[in-house]
Formats: sequence, structure tokens, C-alpha cells
Amino acid sequence: MIEARTRPDNLGSLIGAVKEFRSALVALLKLYEESSPATPGILPAITPRKGARRTEIAQRTKRVARASGLAANASSVVDIGITVQEVGVLDPITAWQTITRPKPLFTAADVFGACDQAISRLESLSAQVPAQHPPVVGIDALHPTVSDAAGPLWRDGHFRQAVAAAADAVVLMVKKRTGRNDISETALWQETFSDKEPQSGKPRLRWPGSPNDRDVITMNSGLRLFAPGVQMIIRNPAAHQADQLDQQTAWEQLSTVSQLARCVDKCELAQAPPPDGAPL
Repeated sequence: MIEARTRPDNLGSLIGAVKEFRSALVALLKLYEESSPATPGILPAITPRKGARRTEIAQRTKRVARASGLAANASSVVDIGITVQEVGVLDPITAWQTITRPKPLFTAADVFGACDQAISRLESLSAQVPAQHPPVVGIDALHPTVSDAAGPLWRDGHFRQAVAAAADAVVLMVKKRTGRNDISETALWQETFSDKEPQSGKPRLRWPGSPNDRDVITMNSGLRLFAPGVQMIIRNPAAHQADQLDQQTAWEQLSTVSQLARCVDKCELAQAPPPDGAPL
């Protein structure tokens, strides 16, 4: 049996999460500069640049914090801890904020190094798993978010409830990633994949690649219809109707929800430029 945490799909999700965390931290550090080497270990490792806006710093910090939470499980699969004198071993991904505080325990370079190390080790592990284990067929082969939410219900024969739980879990993924919990779930999917430019408080998910590439355009157009469609024709009936689903129908619906979750994982978060604000 393949451990859940080292399944190829789980490893792929972790790799994506660490890359998103690294990207978010890069964006945040554009608003900072390294502290003077004359005061090592006293001032924060980084300090805000002159003219950096508080609102933009707060927005980017929030993105890093969310990404850190999603990437935190990487340290349970690969060892990326840094030994800090008189403190012990710390995970730089979960403890990244120390670089912004007085008496930092490590530097931004330490955090980036840990990210790069985690990505390379996870990719190496992901490449080894298929050769060591046969493919997984069944509920555990679905996207981790789907299998975790639906698994217990599915194994007890509660197929309709399993579908509803899985669909709700994928919506929660999107809410956490976009930071939105202010509109209905169907509207969330519609706005998240909207072809309109991102707005303040209304980020978008975009398929990776050049926005002018025909395949990328096709994927974005498809997701704009597919995601809210899944909500309306799979999740809503499963949540609101009393009739039980037969196993085959439920399996097909779970597979569809799983495919949507994988698409969400692959998409990149597009955010609006920061609003004008008073400089620090």
C-alpha cells in the first residue's frame, strides 16, 4: 500500500503548494530590503522598503501565510528543518515570519533554500513512487481533498453524502485560496474563473501559460463553464435531494469533482494591483 502522504497525486499537490509559497514570498519580498549586515541577529532579516504601502504589504503577507499553511505538510514527507541554536529544529516554511521580526532565527535565503530543497526532494520521491508501487484504483486514487472528504462516507455506503462532502471540500479549497467567503458557492466559481480582470478582493484563477495561447484560452473558457456546472448539477442535487445515489452514478460524479480539484491545483492565482494607499 502507498501511504496517503506519498501517493503521486498527494506529492504533486505538495509540490504545487511549495511552489506557490515560494512565489508568494518572492512577491512579498519585493516590498522589503535586507537589513544592514552591521546588525546581524538584532534587527529583522528584512525591513519594508521606503514607500512600500501598508495595504500592499498586508495583502501579500496574507497570501504568504495562506500558502505556508498549504505547504506545511511538505516537512512531514521530506526533511527540510533547520537547526537553530537554543531553539531546536524549525521548519522554515511554517516559521517564515521570523525573518520579519527582531532577532530573526534565519534569513530569507534560508527559507528559499528550504523551498528549493523540498521541491527537488518531493519531485524525486514522486518519480520513484510509480516504479515502486502499482497504480491505485478506487477512492484513494482521487484527488486528496476529494478522497479525504468522501472516503469515510463512501466506505459506509453513503454515496450521495460522499459526493456532497467532496464537492463542499473542493469549494473550501477555492475559498481558502482566493480568500473569499462573501458570496454563494456557484457565484464563487463564476467569479473565480471570470474572464474579467482581477479586482480588489476578487482574485481569479487562471490556467498556467501565456494568456494568448489557444490551449490556455480554451482551458480558461472551459473552466468558466465546468466549475459552476459541477456545483449546480452535482453538488446541489447531492446536498439537497433525499434520494440515495447508486454507486456507479456517485463514482462518476466523484471522479468529475476530483478532476475539477486537479484543475484548481494547476491554476495560478491572479490578483488585482494594489489600491493607492499612504506610504509607510
